[in-house]
Amino acid sequence: MLKIITRLAALAVLSLGAGAVLAQDSAPYTEGAVVNVSSVRTEPGQFNAYMRYLAGPYRKIMDEAKAQGLVTDYSFYAAQPKNPGEPDLYLVTVYPNFAVFDGLDDKMDAISNKVWGSMSASETAEVDREKLRKVLGSELLRELTLK
Repeated sequence: MLKIITRLAALAVLSLGAGAVLAQDSAPYTEGAVVNVSSVRTEPGQFNAYMRYLAGPYRKIMDEAKAQGLVTDYSFYAAQPKNPGEPDLYLVTVYPNFAVFDGLDDKMDAISNKVWGSMSASETAEVDREKLRKVLGSELLRELTLK
């Protein structure tokens, strides 16, 4: 019986030591939210018109996406470009994680169709937005929180 207790105690000590080693081998951070930053250059004289679109239909779409848990936040940042090829506006969208991207296009299309009334109206609005701005690019960033 003493042999069994001794072996169990030794096994417990080894298990604790292995746990400490595994803890030391893990990453010193946890993965958090996913942020999409889109760089936009509005056409000359169209900044306020584009901002009206963002304050209207875009806000409705994003607020519904937020209500459904697809998006956790969104915001806009004006910039002072140094040349015509640089953005004058950044659109920032925060997603809870990468898993939300599975099937996201279909979910966002459904929200957009609800706001615009149909896929056709949504597509027409998208074409009209091209007269107001040009998307220069976008970047996905992952938040890392130190442990």
